Amino acid sequence: MIAAVTIIAVSLWYTNRLVRKMARDERKNVEIWAKSIDQKANLVHATEDFFQQLREQERKKVKLLAEATRRLVTADSAEDITFYSEIISSNNTIPVVLTNSEGKINSAKNVDFDPDSVQYLKGDLKEEFTEYDPIVFDYFSGEIGSPGRSKNVNYYYYKDSRVFRRLQSYLDELINSFFTEVVINSASVPVIITDSTKTNIIEKGNIRDENLSDSTALQQTLQVMKSENDPIRINFTGYGISYIYYRDSYLLRQFKYYPYVQISVIALFILLSYLVFSSARKSEQNQIWAGMAKETAHQLGTPLSSLMAWVEMLKMENVDQQTVEEIEKDTHRLNDVSQRFSKIGSTTNLQEENIVPVIYNAIHYLKNRTSKKINYEINVPEDFVISVPMNRYLFQWVIENLCKNAVDALNGEGKIKIDIYEETKEVIVDVSDSGKGIPRSELKNVFKPGYTDKKRGWGLGLTLAERIVEFYHHGRIFVKESTPSKGTTFRIRLHKKGPVEEKIHWLKRFFRKR
Repeated sequence: MIAAVTIIAVSLWYTNRLVRKMARDERKNVEIWAKSIDQKANLVHATEDFFQQLREQERKKVKLLAEATRRLVTADSAEDITFYSEIISSNNTIPVVLTNSEGKINSAKNVDFDPDSVQYLKGDLKEEFTEYDPIVFDYFSGEIGSPGRSKNVNYYYYKDSRVFRRLQSYLDELINSFFTEVVINSASVPVIITDSTKTNIIEKGNIRDENLSDSTALQQTLQVMKSENDPIRINFTGYGISYIYYRDSYLLRQFKYYPYVQISVIALFILLSYLVFSSARKSEQNQIWAGMAKETAHQLGTPLSSLMAWVEMLKMENVDQQTVEEIEKDTHRLNDVSQRFSKIGSTTNLQEENIVPVIYNAIHYLKNRTSKKINYEINVPEDFVISVPMNRYLFQWVIENLCKNAVDALNGEGKIKIDIYEETKEVIVDVSDSGKGIPRSELKNVFKPGYTDKKRGWGLGLTLAERIVEFYHHGRIFVKESTPSKGTTFRIRLHKKGPVEEKIHWLKRFFRKR
């Protein structure tokens, strides 16, 4: 046992040490993942800010083109015309379309259509160029943005340049790949990305067996994640403010509970081992009991047969009749003892018997062999009938053992009372005495082999009684009550039907109800 406990303790210590180390490593991986995601989010956000600045620069450049166009019309000198013309011609990236108030195209540059074949900016083409509000200016008034009602109003339509659109496409791919990388992560971290309201899921990954379509379940899951790690806040164009919730990986959580699982498995193994060992020990005890009983019955057989023959010879020799009758009674008694041991040593078949005469026979035998100052009392008359499946030889032995213990407790004077009750399913036998009683601390030991308060004796009487009642009769025997200096009551419960008959009875009732 010491070796087993030592092995278990060392195993648990070493396993817990490994689990703690693996948990620390796993935790570091989660922290590295979270920092990496945070850094990538900042990188994407910085890239997005750069694109926003680039968009503003293109907007300013378009305004500069519009201003150059307006001044080109009103220029007074050839030098000014050349200067403004160079500004306009230097635009090689931003698609621009100049129209009059009726939408007729005056000029276009860096566009995907042929300006010579398209006269008006309308339909899908106009929708394509109205992503941004056009710049409005009046040739003659020289004002930008306040054309009034003049027919000379012109509109400067433009859209993002090809370079910017390629960069925007790259940014969109970068954001999408960011979300994908968050969801499909090497650290196997359960993650949920929500919008600013924290009620709608943008993406999720490594989430198992959780119905996140239910708002209550989603909020509970988010709360658990938040309790483990603070969510990462990000802000992307097209998505707005978003939150990345994550928690420890399933592997890390398994590491946390693994020592408890291991302890439970070891405890279960120890329990099963104990049960197997206890069962084997009880089986061995049963074999010893059966072997001793058979051997005792066998050893009694030969001298018992001789005694019976000698009794018959004494009868023929005209010996005192009373002496012969007493010897004959004791011979029959020895025969009953032999029958008891033979029944214990073999499979016992219970037969329907009247329990009242069995108890009376046991009392009659004991009454002539105990003190006259001991009063025996049975609550039912001898001709009363209470039938129960039993083995009369063994059950009579139980009554004798209980009464012998009661006699010892009375110290030669007192009262032994036997009460027999018949209930619907059981027959109850109470054996009471007015003796010294049993201390409360000893009640749990009275049926254990070797327990006795006498100087002489093996302490097997109550053990045999328990074995006969519970093992052979499938009943129950226990101390109903015991009060020091007032007495003790043992109670026996016997089923009115045998175990097989009881099962058949309940099966019949079950199918009858069906």
